[in-house]
Amino acid sequence: MKYLIVGLGNPGVKYENTRHNVGFKVLDEFAKEREGKFESDRLADVAKVKFKGRTIILIKPTTFMNLSGKAVNYWMQAEKIPLENVLIVTDDIALPFGKLRMKGKGSDGGHNGLKDTQAVLGTPNYARLRFGVGAEFSSGRQVDYVLGEWSINEKYNLSERLKTSTEFIKGFTTIGLNRTMSNWNGK
Repeated sequence: MKYLIVGLGNPGVKYENTRHNVGFKVLDEFAKEREGKFESDRLADVAKVKFKGRTIILIKPTTFMNLSGKAVNYWMQAEKIPLENVLIVTDDIALPFGKLRMKGKGSDGGHNGLKDTQAVLGTPNYARLRFGVGAEFSSGRQVDYVLGEWSINEKYNLSERLKTSTEFIKGFTTIGLNRTMSNWNGK
């Protein structure tokens, strides 16, 4: 069985340690655990890893956040992966820092990466793992906040939260969406 796990973020050193790139960080952690290496390919940096007999294609789109759907769609078609085997990992300001929540469908919540993915795929019915980055910003400062770097306290706790995120990916690819949500949401 094949799975496509997509970490949302923006390419380039400028964005590497920003809250908006936590999707990339989660995939980096998972690839490291599985001894996978990312290589530049069409529309994304790609790593292919194995886990319990499954082939997991990890992609970090190089299209920038606002055009993420193009990369998702391309790799779904190229690898012949059905929508039910796709998981999008994204930052979420509606959740406090480090809170993790998996859902099988939903709105884009104003997130441009999810908005574009939904537009390109033509449906909001795809799994997503939302990684809370909090909302510690004043009115009109949302962009600065998500494109800002982690606070000292967040950096201190980030490693453990990234490791927990990989458990969601393992669950999604082995026991499925519903059991993973039951076992891990809120952890």
